[in-house]
Amino acid sequence: MRRSFFKLSWLAAASIAAVVLSLVLVTREQPAASAGISGNAGSASGLGQLTGLLPTQNLVLESALQVDLSHETVRLPLYKGTANGHTVWFVLTEASDVGLAHNSGLNYAPKLANIAISCPQCVQTVTLDSPSADANKFGPAVVNFKGEPDFTPTRTLVPGPNGFPPASFSPGAVAGPGYSPFIRIAGSDVVYSAPIVATGDGPFDVTTHTNTGDRVLGIHIAPPPPPGQFLDSWVDLLLVKGFDAGQPILYLSTEADDPLAAVLERSTYVPALANAAYNGGDDFLGSARERLFGFVNGQSGASNPQAQGFVNIVLNGHAAEDASASNTALIDALRKGGDLLNVFGDFPTLKDPRHADAYSPLWDAQLGQWTQKAIDQGLDKRQIDENVVFNLAATRPDLITGPGGAPYGSVGIDINCAVIGFIDEAPTANLVAPAPNSQFPPR
Repeated sequence: MRRSFFKLSWLAAASIAAVVLSLVLVTREQPAASAGISGNAGSASGLGQLTGLLPTQNLVLESALQVDLSHETVRLPLYKGTANGHTVWFVLTEASDVGLAHNSGLNYAPKLANIAISCPQCVQTVTLDSPSADANKFGPAVVNFKGEPDFTPTRTLVPGPNGFPPASFSPGAVAGPGYSPFIRIAGSDVVYSAPIVATGDGPFDVTTHTNTGDRVLGIHIAPPPPPGQFLDSWVDLLLVKGFDAGQPILYLSTEADDPLAAVLERSTYVPALANAAYNGGDDFLGSARERLFGFVNGQSGASNPQAQGFVNIVLNGHAAEDASASNTALIDALRKGGDLLNVFGDFPTLKDPRHADAYSPLWDAQLGQWTQKAIDQGLDKRQIDENVVFNLAATRPDLITGPGGAPYGSVGIDINCAVIGFIDEAPTANLVAPAPNSQFPPR
C-alpha cells in the first residue's frame, strides 16, 4: 500500500513539474548546433565519441563482441535455454564470484549474493543439461529456466501535454510466473545476471518485438560449426548512455520492477524485483543494490548540452516509438543525447577497490526534482557525478528534492542495468569529496 501511494504521489509530482517546465521550456532549450560541428564531436556536449566502434580496451563487460556507436548497439554472445517446453535465448552480464566473472568476461558483482535476502523469488534456480561428448564437442550447455518473459504485449507510450508524464503507457514485456533475470545453477551458490532477450526458434521480430525484448535490434543464431571450430550466436541490443564520476558511460537496461520505468527503459517488467534487498540499502549490510541518480524535470532540447531526464527522453528520444535498426531517427536522437542520461554510483573501473567491488547491476533509483528556484536561476544543469548530486541534496534542498518535494533518496524503483564500458576515459574517482552528513556510502 505504501509503495502504491508513493508511485501515485510521484506521478502527481511529475505532472506538476511538467507544467512548471512547460512555462520555461522555450528559454531552457538551446539553439541548434553549428553546422561546423562534425558528426563525431560528441565531446562538445559531454557524450564522447559518437560514431565507429568502441575500442575494446574501453569495455568493462569483456565478453561483449563489439560496441557500435554509430548504431548505438552492443553485440553480446547469445545462449540457448529452455522454459516451459520451448526455446529461450539469454545473455550473461554479471556473476557474484570474482573468478567465475573473470573467467567468462562478465562484470564482477558480489552484491548479487544478497539478492535472495527477503526475496527468494528474485532468484530462479536453473538446471544445466549434461550433453554427451558426441553431442557437444565444445560449447555451453543448455540452461533450463523455470520462468520466462512474455514478449507478446505491445509497448505503448502516449506523451502527455508536456511530454512527461505520459498520458498512458504499457510495458512491452512482462515477467511470466517464476521469472527473474538473476539465476543460480542448482548445486552452486553463485548468482548470475542472465536476462532472457528472445523466445522461440525464429524468425525473430526485431521491429515490433513480439518475441524479443524491446531493445533487441538483431539476432544471429550460429550454424553447426565445422570440426574443431566454435561459432558464436549473438544479439545486438540498443545501448543506454549515462555518466559515472564525470565520464560518459554505456550500459544496458533489461528489467525494471515498475511498469512506467520498464516502458521508459524499454525493459521487461518484473514486479518481484521490488522486494530485492533493499530500498535505500546501497552499501549497507545485506544490500544487493547500488544507486542510480535520475531527474524528473531536467532540461530538454535536441541540441542542449544540459539536457537530461524523463522529460528529455520523451520529448527528444522518440520514447513513443518502437526501437529497430531501421528507425534511424530514434537511434540518432539517442546517440546525440536524447536519452535519460542517468548518473551511476559505483563502477568497476573506480580506483578504490571498495567502490569498484560495490558495483551491482541492480540499481536503486534516486530521483531528483529541480525546484522552481533552480530553474529560474539556471542551476538545473546536467549532472555527471554522484557525489555532486548527493552533496546538492544534502546542502541545497532549495534547489533539488525528491519527487514532489519529498526528502531526497530511494524512491522504491529498481532497474537491472549492466554496465558495458566507458566512452572516453575510465571513471576512476568522483569529481568532489562528499559533504559532511551527505548520503555518502558508509565506511
